[in-house]
Amino acid sequence: MSLAAVDRPIRVLVADDSELFRELLARVVAAEPGFEVAAVAADGDAAAAMTRALRPDVVTMDLHMPDADGYSGIARIMAETPTPILVLTANPTEAAGFRALSLGALDILEKPSASADLGEYGRLIRSRLRLLAGVKVIRHLRGLRERRDAAPARAARVEVVVIGASLGGPRALAAVLRGLPPDFAAPIAVVQHIADGFTAGLAGWLAQESRLDVREARDGEPLRAGRVIIAPTGRHLVLGDGVARLSDAPPVDTFRPSVTPLFTSAARQYGRRCCGVLLTGMGRDGAEGLRVIKDAGGPTLAQDEATSAVFGMARAAVELGAVDRVLPVDEIPRALRELAR
Repeated sequence: MSLAAVDRPIRVLVADDSELFRELLARVVAAEPGFEVAAVAADGDAAAAMTRALRPDVVTMDLHMPDADGYSGIARIMAETPTPILVLTANPTEAAGFRALSLGALDILEKPSASADLGEYGRLIRSRLRLLAGVKVIRHLRGLRERRDAAPARAARVEVVVIGASLGGPRALAAVLRGLPPDFAAPIAVVQHIADGFTAGLAGWLAQESRLDVREARDGEPLRAGRVIIAPTGRHLVLGDGVARLSDAPPVDTFRPSVTPLFTSAARQYGRRCCGVLLTGMGRDGAEGLRVIKDAGGPTLAQDEATSAVFGMARAAVELGAVDRVLPVDEIPRALRELAR
């Protein structure tokens, strides 16, 4: 599916076992011209069947539903009628919610609380739906993909890895971290664009998915080999002399945390001993930062288009000449192991 046509509304399928919540969400979604609720479903099987029959532009999916839950619904949709899916959860700290992203859902957002401002929540969810409706879930190889099997020769062993990701990133991060051993020889620092309040749950899920020590970053925390730190909601993550630093500086590329401050700080502190990695994501955040790492002599990697949910950030870095190697996501761990040994 390409960008939603400008002359028709974005068609949304709402899946939730609560009739009250289905009705509320349908009203919130359709409150703005340009959106239409194509159908509502009470469980995952019904959502999959309706998606196949109605071909909505995007699906909102609850996870905990009787009979067929959201996980089975997501699996069926992605196997039968691949469609952008926004997961809605009542508990942003629950690691289990991220399992849905590993099955192919693209994004996750907290359900509104009983005291939430529904007008504000409506603007938030519609902005997410508008973004997701423009994502091509079925991906095709295009001209910017590049494969190189051997890393460029480097005089220095990589001593830190910095990773940036956005839309589709949790699934890609899990694939990368699963491929690294528990004694991986370098610390890893990550900026993942995700809804406010979800980074603790993301860290917990990634810790379950990999053999590494994954946690939210804390200010002044020492960088340790085999440890993965993730920028928390609303704060930039930068690297000092062997420690993590959290910053309240203004947003960069509209984001806080932003990938670029992490990458530029790593280049400043580590030079050619730093490796930068850009994964799937929309926009340009991190592209300039990756070029700073490359200019400092550090190796730079990007996820290829064929395995990306959105080939945006990596494409921007390729176009800047900031990328040494463009690789499928499942080949990135091997490249990191070689660079850090």
